[in-house]
Amino acid sequence: MEAWIGLMSGTSMDGIDAILVSFEGQRIRIHATHTTDYPADIRRRLINLSQNRGTPDDLGELDHTTGSLFALAATSVIEKSGLPLTSIAAIGSHGQTVRHQPDRSAAFSLQIGDPTLIAERTGITTIADFRRRDMAAGGQGAPLVPAFHKAFFSASDEDRCILNLGGIANITHLPASEEAVVTGFDTGPSNALMDAWCQHQTGRAYDKDGAWAEEGSVDQSLLGDMLSDAYFSRQPPKSTGTEKFNLEWLKTLLKRHPDLSGADVQRTLLELTAVSVAQQIPHAPGMTIFVCGGGARNRVLMRELQRTCSPSRIASTAELGLDPQWVEPAAFAWLASQTLSGRPGNLPEVTGAIGERVLGAVYYA
Repeated sequence: MEAWIGLMSGTSMDGIDAILVSFEGQRIRIHATHTTDYPADIRRRLINLSQNRGTPDDLGELDHTTGSLFALAATSVIEKSGLPLTSIAAIGSHGQTVRHQPDRSAAFSLQIGDPTLIAERTGITTIADFRRRDMAAGGQGAPLVPAFHKAFFSASDEDRCILNLGGIANITHLPASEEAVVTGFDTGPSNALMDAWCQHQTGRAYDKDGAWAEEGSVDQSLLGDMLSDAYFSRQPPKSTGTEKFNLEWLKTLLKRHPDLSGADVQRTLLELTAVSVAQQIPHAPGMTIFVCGGGARNRVLMRELQRTCSPSRIASTAELGLDPQWVEPAAFAWLASQTLSGRPGNLPEVTGAIGERVLGAVYYA
């Protein structure tokens, strides 16, 4: 048996999800999972760095610190699994994105979490830096998980859409027809913007179950201002992040809406995610939308998505055999297997790259 580790930390910057899996045809066998939370001060420094509030020393120190935490997450999931190191082929580490600027003339995407530390401390070959090769070929470098979705979640008898509700929301449309093109892109903000507003207003890191949002009401005027942002009407390929959809973006819009309560703003942010997804998602008769990512645990958001995306059915990727929390970590385990096998990991029709590319850099144990 050949096993792989996937390490993922998204734009919400709350911690590192680690999964140890093996791939058996189209079946994913999970041996163990583990989450390593970021300490509050590290999360604060990462958020500051992502908003260009940091020095080269901060960048270097956080690259080392997060690399150490990624290595800890990997060793922890190995210990939980009980598998011998010799059965683990490689680690695929997404790293921690601190800046993603795919639309500049000098486009770049920066992930930290020193992979040399991961390889050194685990004794396992580590693949990282997955996004830049796609960008070198003219792509957005994101989203990369649609290739994994296509490999494991496609069905010949059903149109499916995989909706990842992470810090940013992204979709993958998987048509039933094998001749049809798989499409995917970032639709806009999701948890990161709601989390930032919740932290700013209440001191809580996130709005559990959407309970605070449920206390408020949607302000249609603010929602309209948000949806007027050019990103939502832009044609794919496209990707975005907290570089654009952040607390300062929201505060600028709120200057025109000074009398709204904190809960009303939170509810309107939740509605922004639900509506922007519904407006951009391809709708096909009988299509099911399978949700993954942290937003799948937001009861109110899931309810509102069912309303805005009707008549499509909203379901969890758990129905497809993979819990919502572990889809993206599993994807980077699979991407590592693609890289070591010399197979491409991107979908050019999704990222906009000029062709398929083998992704990532390999750091041998």
